[in-house]
Amino acid sequence: MEPTLSQIIDQVGKDKGIDRRVLVEALESAMLTAARRKYGPDRELQAMYNEELGKVELFEFRKVVETIQDPEKEILLEQAHALDPGCQIGDELGMPINSDDLGRIAAQTAKQVIIQKVRDAEREMVYNEYKDREGELVTGTARRFEKGNIIVDLGRAEAILPVSQQTPRETYRAGERVQAYVVNVDKALKGPQIVLSRIHPGLLMKLFEKEVPEIAEGIVRIESAAREPGSRAKIAVSSRDSAVDPVGACVGMKGSRVQAVVQELRGEKIDIVPWSPDPARFVCNALAPAEPSRVLIDEGRKTMEVIVPDDQLSLAIGRRGQNVRLAAQLTGWRLDITSEAKAADARERALRELSYLEGVGETMAEILYEHGFRSLQEIVDASDEDLIAVPGMSEESVERYHRIALIALERWREDEYNRERAEAEAAAAAAAAATQPAPPPAEGENA
Repeated sequence: MEPTLSQIIDQVGKDKGIDRRVLVEALESAMLTAARRKYGPDRELQAMYNEELGKVELFEFRKVVETIQDPEKEILLEQAHALDPGCQIGDELGMPINSDDLGRIAAQTAKQVIIQKVRDAEREMVYNEYKDREGELVTGTARRFEKGNIIVDLGRAEAILPVSQQTPRETYRAGERVQAYVVNVDKALKGPQIVLSRIHPGLLMKLFEKEVPEIAEGIVRIESAAREPGSRAKIAVSSRDSAVDPVGACVGMKGSRVQAVVQELRGEKIDIVPWSPDPARFVCNALAPAEPSRVLIDEGRKTMEVIVPDDQLSLAIGRRGQNVRLAAQLTGWRLDITSEAKAADARERALRELSYLEGVGETMAEILYEHGFRSLQEIVDASDEDLIAVPGMSEESVERYHRIALIALERWREDEYNRERAEAEAAAAAAAAATQPAPPPAEGENA
């Protein structure tokens, strides 16, 4: 016994996961397209699925008139009465069309329309399923490779892991498991394009959320994360419960939790640092394993000058600047790392320059330095608001400071020019003396 159309619709809907109404609309649209191809686009045609009969019925609608002016859209009253005795002039009369008359080509057209509609419905369903999953972790299988991009099978859909989102030196084989972060879901013509990433900081955060129950429960929170994919990463964590150590929770017993994340990221080193609401303390934590001795903050420019012991300068900067780069990404501050010796030299030079201000003693020069003024040029360029913010400064004295700073700057530049010129001349004289031949020994002396 052959299955009825209703049973076929139910079975296809179950297999494809498509709503029954979508399939019925696809059938009606397909039959209507086939009918228009046979009878022309100008006729008023309509297709309706009859649940009782289990078939799609076609109707042509014509207006009932006394005199025909448009044979394709009108019908005489006498002819209309033969089909429906109760119709009157001006009524729209629906006349059934035998779908068997559509022919083989029309049937093929209907089949193509149905296939396309089903595909569109599947794409829409996949898009609706994944459009709200941006920022989530997904697991799939590497299916094939296209120009370096990895096509990942997620089960109901395929995603793309572009070359630009792959970790350097990380390779996959066909059939291998791929765990990645969903960065974007686009509604493309050929179906939704799900873009994955293995380099996004969100991948690091989601992996920790997966491994650390305290993060999933909201007790421990990842405040920020920074990565140089395949090499090193930093995450900053905080705790809502004072009894829970956020760093210890992420590390796990004997490092089991962090090692699981490291293994998934193919050996990427991870620093876990405690977050702090105090920006200076947070930056010091982020620069671990280095231990800064002082931090000078410029909130206006969102920069910090971090001073570290001389023997920890290379540790704070890291290999090729990696440690300070990650710390800057993690904290959101621009960081300038300086050794104590270099900071002392810079401080001495700045105070010497600021001492050129007429009538300004050492104490005021120190205050100006501590409030971010490192040169006379900075005082000249400073706004009135910046200067008034300095303790001991008044609105009346601001204009005076601008004036004396201009005069002092000219004197400073002139003295610096003379000093550099004297040093250059001394160096040239020393170099010339070094190239002169030694004088001959005096008579009677040994050569």
